[in-house]
Amino acid sequence: MAAGDLTTLANVKSWLGSGTAIDDAILTRIITSYSQYIQTWLNRTIASAPYTEKRTGSGSNTMALANYPCTAVSSLTVGGFSVAPSPDGVQAGYVFDDRFIYLIGNVGFGPYFPNSAPNQFPKWPPLGIQIAYTAGFAVTPPELEQAVIELIALRYTERTRIGQQSKSIQGETVSFIVKDMPDSVKTILQNYRKVVPV
Repeated sequence: MAAGDLTTLANVKSWLGSGTAIDDAILTRIITSYSQYIQTWLNRTIASAPYTEKRTGSGSNTMALANYPCTAVSSLTVGGFSVAPSPDGVQAGYVFDDRFIYLIGNVGFGPYFPNSAPNQFPKWPPLGIQIAYTAGFAVTPPELEQAVIELIALRYTERTRIGQQSKSIQGETVSFIVKDMPDSVKTILQNYRKVVPV
């Protein structure tokens, strides 16, 4: 399994069925290429990874993180001033959830930014906020993995009829899906797509 793969060879083979003659090398290549294709389509990385962002504040105490779900924040600096995590979610510092980081109380950098409140991400200087954090899934969510498996299985079985839209068999015509992905797969993937830039 390559880094970034959203499923395993064993899971895809299980979906295809034990009675199917399977070329592991071809299937492994499709898993890796379509895992990358899907993450590009989603506009995000699914697996857990570290990120460092430089951001400009909006003058509020809340900042959306570009990657999610956030599982840990290792550091937050504002204009070079290090902000400590709030020890209990009430005392001054920062807290976070899966999508946002929040400032609570007088975090101590107020004197350095006279045009901002002491618990707000200042608009000046631009890109003056740096956040280092970890985001993503330790394991591919089951419904997302199933959508990936179905798309990979479809592409694997289609390899013998590339470009073919229909086929006549004993007077009966069979039509094939010619979309980039079936609607059932797209419906699931839409739930994970990042569509609004942060």
